[in-house]
Amino acid sequence: MSANRFFVSESGFEGDLVRLSAEQAHQVCHVLRLKAGDEIVVLDGAGGEFDVTLTTADKREAVGRIVARRQATGEPTVRITLFQGLLAREKFEWVLQKGTEVGVSRFVPIQTERTLLRARQIDPKKLDRWQRIVTEAAEQSHRGRVPQIEPAITFAQALSRVGEFDRALIAATSGQARTLTEALAPSGGTVASVAILIGPEGGFSDAETAQACESGGIPVSLGPRILRTETAAIVAPALVLHVLGQMPS
Repeated sequence: MSANRFFVSESGFEGDLVRLSAEQAHQVCHVLRLKAGDEIVVLDGAGGEFDVTLTTADKREAVGRIVARRQATGEPTVRITLFQGLLAREKFEWVLQKGTEVGVSRFVPIQTERTLLRARQIDPKKLDRWQRIVTEAAEQSHRGRVPQIEPAITFAQALSRVGEFDRALIAATSGQARTLTEALAPSGGTVASVAILIGPEGGFSDAETAQACESGGIPVSLGPRILRTETAAIVAPALVLHVLGQMPS
């Protein structure tokens, strides 16, 4: 059985010692029933991975000593930012969890024409919950970094950032659209960063798709079947990573 994995903030590292948070200490002691002498894996969130032997594991604190260091191997070299139309709580949290497992590097909620949930309805407690979801998913899936979750923005604000990426893809359900292989074909350089725009339930409007194309976005098809938005949000990053050699079959 592989060792349990924990992301620890920079402040938790003290030389060769690692101090877990109070919440992690509770998990170590009361949930996992680990004790001094047991081994865990700690990640610094910057690509470093450490084998750690617990020296203290009780209800007050969990501290361990680093016994081996290496680079984490679970990160794709292509960084994917998923601009996802806001969804109802359960669906959006599912996208965060599964998107993290697949390899998304950053999530940006967006408010679109057909979005039912509004950005003002996202309170700090919800953002904290979202962060816990992606952290736990990153630990479970052996990621080397925890994906970022940015505050919700408008569709227009999302389009203003298209130029930051080597490719910006918008999921289209009608009109002319390229395949992902065509959209990601080399054109004078490697593709190291990809933005994927996925609409809410009902998809993007024709006007929004046209605006995205005018801003440099590439309309893409995910196949002959119409996918639910939460399904498209997982299938698209997985296919992009596959086409770019990050998820070989």
